[in-house]
Amino acid sequence: MGESHPLTGTVTQDIILDCVDLSGTTRQLEAALAYDAQDPFAVTMTFKTRSGDVPWVFHRELLLNGMSDPAGEGDVRISPSLDFDGRAVTVIELQSNTGSFVAQARTPEIYEFVTGTLSIVPLGSEVIDVDKMIDTLLPSI
Repeated sequence: MGESHPLTGTVTQDIILDCVDLSGTTRQLEAALAYDAQDPFAVTMTFKTRSGDVPWVFHRELLLNGMSDPAGEGDVRISPSLDFDGRAVTVIELQSNTGSFVAQARTPEIYEFVTGTLSIVPLGSEVIDVDKMIDTLLPSI
């Protein structure tokens, strides 16, 4: 079950991904979704591997739209599907210069996470504090 922290503006959700490799073998991979209202457009998916954590950042709206319709054209593509047992899953495809990754997560878990983010920052009300961003990026003179 995910954790929503309205006072700090964060939401986290541990999930299990079913990953398919090039040979068609399915393996499970632990991952965590995280959202922080300080960066209201972004979602971070962190893959927990034996070699360490691997974060991947993408647009929150992409995850929201990908639960019901294919979404994304770049290095992240998300689409709805059904698993072998007929349960709703969300397929996540990641691509980089070195390869690609395809996994599926249970849609109810993704839905719970996205709903938590929307309770903190509703869609369309995302605001970035540009002054704070500039202060962070540029050292004080």
